[in-house]
Amino acid sequence: MLKVYGHPFAAFYWKVLIALRERDIPFQFLMVDPDHPENAAAIGRLAPTGQFPVLVDGDRVVIESAAIIEYLDLYHGDAPPLVPADRKAAIEARQMDSIFDDYVQAPLTRMVLNAIRDEDKRDALAVTEAKSTLDRSYVWLERWMNGREWAANDTFTIADIAAAPALFYSHWGYPIPRNLNALHAYRKRLLERPSIARVIEEARPMRHLFPLKEFDPEG
Repeated sequence: MLKVYGHPFAAFYWKVLIALRERDIPFQFLMVDPDHPENAAAIGRLAPTGQFPVLVDGDRVVIESAAIIEYLDLYHGDAPPLVPADRKAAIEARQMDSIFDDYVQAPLTRMVLNAIRDEDKRDALAVTEAKSTLDRSYVWLERWMNGREWAANDTFTIADIAAAPALFYSHWGYPIPRNLNALHAYRKRLLERPSIARVIEEARPMRHLFPLKEFDPEG
């Protein structure tokens, strides 16, 4: 059976977990937290900086969420691939996967990391820059999603898997402006998809861990 190292509240683990649910693949979950030092030690050996998610399939180790999703497409489950088999269509899916990771999830993560630092070590400029990036990304995504159901190629793909945690957490930490109707509607579709709704529900007991809790993440 596949083994997957991660944490139920971590955005990039969510990506892999959503893919596993979409493809109906059984797996063994290995929690990475202070209560499971053996798992932290394992990913310290398996990944360059001890980051997760990490997938172990027999003797094969795959790291990085996008690579894991493509691996699952190739070797596990019978569902349609989450990275389109058509190379031209795959370009748009991979593009949007990176946009959600780099221009939504990444600036939100900078805000989170700043919030959990000791107060005397916080960087107000870093937060301002992160919010500026999110402002621009939200507006761009509003234009992109206008008239679309899903983020790439009119079908659910790795792009939407990346969007789910990115938009869930970013709207919680720095809300999407109310006038961006297409982006709000897209986020609502994501949260209602069964594989994503299940991941969100499973992580609900850990919401106290999120340091930017001013807003309702499902609002």
